[in-house]
Amino acid sequence: MKNKITIVVICLFCQVMFGQNNSRTSLHGQVVNGSLAIESGYVMNVNAKIRTFIGSGGLFDIMARPKDTLLFTGLAFQSKKIVLTEKDCAQILFSVPLDLVSNELKEVLVRKDLKVKAFQGGNSQALVDMQFEDDKQSTAKNTVMYSDQTIKYGTDFVRIFKDVKKLLSKNKEIKEEVISDIAFVEYSKSNFKSDFYTKTLGLKEDEIDLFLMYCSNDPESKRHLKPEEKFELIDFMINKNKEFKKVNSPQ
Repeated sequence: MKNKITIVVICLFCQVMFGQNNSRTSLHGQVVNGSLAIESGYVMNVNAKIRTFIGSGGLFDIMARPKDTLLFTGLAFQSKKIVLTEKDCAQILFSVPLDLVSNELKEVLVRKDLKVKAFQGGNSQALVDMQFEDDKQSTAKNTVMYSDQTIKYGTDFVRIFKDVKKLLSKNKEIKEEVISDIAFVEYSKSNFKSDFYTKTLGLKEDEIDLFLMYCSNDPESKRHLKPEEKFELIDFMINKNKEFKKVNSPQ
């Protein structure tokens, strides 16, 4: 009797697994960038636990369905996460725009002859708002840059900042999710040497970003970004690496 029950359970489990896999179809996609042709990298379906390579022309094929999360990583472009929609899966060729990795050198120019003397007075804004007769006669009205004219002859950057802040707050949930993913990846890369990923975790150089993006998809990753929790973060990544290694071979 127990053997029959076991067989029935196994059959039901196989049917469920087959039904889940059967509901996914081949998604034909292409990663694009306006400046450079992308012809290398990885695409991972987190939900299906499969991954594939980005090939010539930025083309890729992966089994997917709506609401699946795809992770895009590579050495030439910035990592990206996309949650598929019905519209995405219905396209003949799903196009994914990616931004290139920026390695611009930030420079600070120091001039010896430049001297700045601190203002020792009271309200500096009062001096900024002062109007002189030659201002009224010679200064043209600024019609290009936004201003509510409380500062008549200049751009009110404080008020522009407030308007931008209001605009960003409307998309707060979306931006916080994107920022938190990037924050985890950058924090992990800057706080651990590459040997930790290549030797301890056994990852390839071009798999590191993909692995970190895979980790960032787990809400647990956002709980270990404090210096005093470095060991907890290591333990978390070691456990996630075991899951990552179980991902099927590239298609």
